[in-house]
Amino acid sequence: MVDGIVMQKQPNSKMCFVCGVENPVGLHLKIYLTGPGEIETTYTAPEHFQGYPGVLHGGIVAALLDEISGRALMGDPSAPRFMFTGKLEVRYRKNVPVGVPLKVVGKALKSRSKMGEGWAGIYHPDGTLLAEATALHIDVPPETFDMSKLDELGWKVYPD
Repeated sequence: MVDGIVMQKQPNSKMCFVCGVENPVGLHLKIYLTGPGEIETTYTAPEHFQGYPGVLHGGIVAALLDEISGRALMGDPSAPRFMFTGKLEVRYRKNVPVGVPLKVVGKALKSRSKMGEGWAGIYHPDGTLLAEATALHIDVPPETFDMSKLDELGWKVYPD
């Protein structure tokens, strides 16, 4: 529980760049549901992901925003809605620092039958919004993804 909010840990996969627990070069995010269509994580970027000295590379910033905006649309962790990104519009408001615990928040905006819109923001510990994105995510076609094989992907809630 953080600030009176019960946080429900979400599943990870084995090899996803952002959440994969076994990806040796990944970000290893632990993502928590904080309310309907709202998720949150914290991330402290290491120096080897910087662009300019002390500043997180914009591609990593975009990857964080992409993942979190889509995760907000996933719904029930036991029957997740897997989606791919159709459009990602990022606003880099301020430099995102490395070595600082960042708060990353995602919110589901609109959901349709085969697509959804999400928002994500990265916040400095002082509350300043550093970067944000809106994204259009499209359902992975059912014939290309076998939902019965989630175990093979390592799709589960891993203990902290």
